[in-house]
Amino acid sequence: MIPKLEFGKTGHLSTRIIFGAAALSNVTQAEADQTFEVLLKYGINHIDTAAGYGESELRIGPWMEKHRNKFFLATKVFRRSYKDALNQINSSLERLRATSIDLIQFHNLTSKDSWKKVMGSDGALKAAIEAREQGLVKYIGVTGHGYTVAAMHQRSLEQFEFDSVLLPYNYVMMQNSEYAADFDNLLEICKERNVAVQTIKSLARGPWGKKKRIRSTWYELFKDQADIDRAVHWVLGREGIFLNSSADIHILPKILDAAIRFKKGPPEEEMQGKVIQLGMKPIFDGRSLVL
Repeated sequence: MIPKLEFGKTGHLSTRIIFGAAALSNVTQAEADQTFEVLLKYGINHIDTAAGYGESELRIGPWMEKHRNKFFLATKVFRRSYKDALNQINSSLERLRATSIDLIQFHNLTSKDSWKKVMGSDGALKAAIEAREQGLVKYIGVTGHGYTVAAMHQRSLEQFEFDSVLLPYNYVMMQNSEYAADFDNLLEICKERNVAVQTIKSLARGPWGKKKRIRSTWYELFKDQADIDRAVHWVLGREGIFLNSSADIHILPKILDAAIRFKKGPPEEEMQGKVIQLGMKPIFDGRSLVL
């Protein structure tokens, strides 16, 4: 059984593995249907998609018509103005074939200019609040990538009472002392305020570099079950966080299989050794932050 955890203050008991529906960006409906059968088999009850994930919302739609009550449904808007964001929320509802979305999130809110636009008087936050008041969405979250995101999420939480955050978390990334400190501080704040913490990029091995790209992800994933087990168990070993699955439907069963067998995270010495043995590298560029 995949462990479950209360998703912040929403009252929803989510599986600690959340289906990252970026994996449905460029698949057929038949492939999406097979993927949903896998989710049902493993009892996954939380889906995370985005308006910017290609065909993902459209692939999810037919399943929401039949199984909406089985899933906590989250999507994201990448538009920054009030009008554009509100239009995108309505478009997502139509594409998802749903009357409401459980969680609407601001997609990759990490730049200074985007942050100001979203939080401004005519920004996307206003649209999300209005949609919540109308019953179109229930909760509001914020997401992001890169080394500055944990610090930016702290800034966002100072500005507004978000219900969730989403950001990268893997062993290699946490070897960056500044990011690790920012992540730890953010996690403490979220624990105090009962804000759900979702993590991404758990299976990142490194950039593709000169290697032939054989997966749908823009970075190289672990592919062997033992390596996936180690990465998944390392994330789940951190209490109070969720793991959003990688953007590849073919890796999903291995992630879920690893989660079912989770007992505790691997020791530090093992992780250090595997970084060298497997040639693990950061997938993001260095750190820079202007607040």
